[in-house]
Amino acid sequence: MKRLLLVLGLAALLAACSTDHSSINGTWTAVLSDTNGSQAFNFTTALTAVSNNGLNLTNLNFNTQEPCFPGTSSATGAFVLSGTFNGISSGGFQMTVNSSSGSNQLQLNGTANNNSIAGTWTLTGSTSGCTGSGTFTMNKS
Repeated sequence: MKRLLLVLGLAALLAACSTDHSSINGTWTAVLSDTNGSQAFNFTTALTAVSNNGLNLTNLNFNTQEPCFPGTSSATGAFVLSGTFNGISSGGFQMTVNSSSGSNQLQLNGTANNNSIAGTWTLTGSTSGCTGSGTFTMNKS
């Protein structure tokens, strides 16, 4: 009887968890703050989950910090879903943005929790003023 209850409990737990990465799909707005708490820059992008925990990032638009990311920039990312419980998804998030010239790179690492992602960022580059670090939040529209 105890084994049956254990198996039923485990089955219920697994049913509550999901490997559906589609919860990340949508338009996201990011605000990046520097180590002093001042807004460094922000952007919007569309995220779509793809196979093997990958992310397809499209429509990346920086609203500030034009010298670091002028024109078109390329972005890659990953989202590793740790679970969905009661409709709330959570997991690890990683995103890398490279400037069109390849001389500047923005790295974001964080944790997704439903319609919000929070974490840290680092900007390295050869363009003047294109270095820094801090925290970020992203919210799904």
